[in-house]
Amino acid sequence: MTTASSRPSALIIGGSLAGLFTGNLLLRSGWDVEIFERSPHDLDSRGGGIVLQPDVVELFRRTGGDVRHLNLGVESRYRTVFRPDGSIQSKHFAPQTQTSWSLIYSLLRSAFGDEHYHQGVALTDLEQDHAAGTVTARFADGSSRTADLLVGADGGNSTVRTLIWPKAKPDYAGYLAWRGLILEEAMPTVARAILHGDFGFANNRGSHILGYLVPGIDNDMRPGHRFYNWVWYRVAPDALLQEILVDRDGQRRIAAIPEGRPAEKWIAYLRQDADSLLPAPFREVVKATPHPFMQAIRDLASDHMVDGRVIVLGDAAAIPRPHTAASTSKAAANALALADALERAPGIDQALARWEPEQVALGKALLRQGMQTGTYLMFHAS
Repeated sequence: MTTASSRPSALIIGGSLAGLFTGNLLLRSGWDVEIFERSPHDLDSRGGGIVLQPDVVELFRRTGGDVRHLNLGVESRYRTVFRPDGSIQSKHFAPQTQTSWSLIYSLLRSAFGDEHYHQGVALTDLEQDHAAGTVTARFADGSSRTADLLVGADGGNSTVRTLIWPKAKPDYAGYLAWRGLILEEAMPTVARAILHGDFGFANNRGSHILGYLVPGIDNDMRPGHRFYNWVWYRVAPDALLQEILVDRDGQRRIAAIPEGRPAEKWIAYLRQDADSLLPAPFREVVKATPHPFMQAIRDLASDHMVDGRVIVLGDAAAIPRPHTAASTSKAAANALALADALERAPGIDQALARWEPEQVALGKALLRQGMQTGTYLMFHAS
């Protein structure tokens, strides 16, 4: 598609993982790419653990990384399920690799570079010129940019999706996830002795928790310097969710509260419930975590991902529940398929027409899988 005199151009709205997946792939396919991130702050401290999936490894390979020499995560050995009283329900050998949002982000951010990555720039509107085959993005600072393609990779609360498909909104699933990271060396003795090195799970009434080791501060993967990452799903009526979403400064959040921002009464509530619902190893690690954070579990699978030269991908298009371990890998799969379609099709419009159906189907399949798993774990299992 690229000629010596003309390079296709893309504007990517959203500078998190989905935007960086797409930006790095298009850059290496000969495109001019600009990424616009609405947050004025660095994003590399956000999020927690991620199960490393093949699509993410393939993306690193395609963007020039030698995956044989990239240390992308921490391996767990066994999958262990605990009963509420702390006894072991099942344990089997199932090695897999867990990584962190921070590690993946920092590698992608370094690969893309700073020159064409713009922070603190919020999209307010967009306009398509169908005759010219271009899209113009307008930003809150009064600036605008025009390109051949605009990619909405701006997450579950996507501005791009809202501008194009305003009725496509996430639905609350009826439960939330408390999450936490605790330094490996700070794990209580009982937790470290039983949970350390494995992928652990425990169910109770309206409660499902899991945990595993991930890279530590500055992506340190040396034993003793890693984080233990836990995720605790709790059933919560919408009225309770709305109370929890008011942070410690009285600010109402949309669907998540970052580290250090939940109101203190909800941290106390969390630790009190840990005493009654969790087996001892998980109970102690949750109570010892200094700064838990929270996200509402939501469902979204868009019927459309393409409108002219505007597309959405990643969580802007479909939000799989975390049980699928697929949010990051789906964003990578969307980006890989887009790069392939643009490379093989005779033009951008043909490429997008080929790309969309399979990606919409992927989002809907993950939605069904996540709903089935979540319904069983949160409303039937005990």
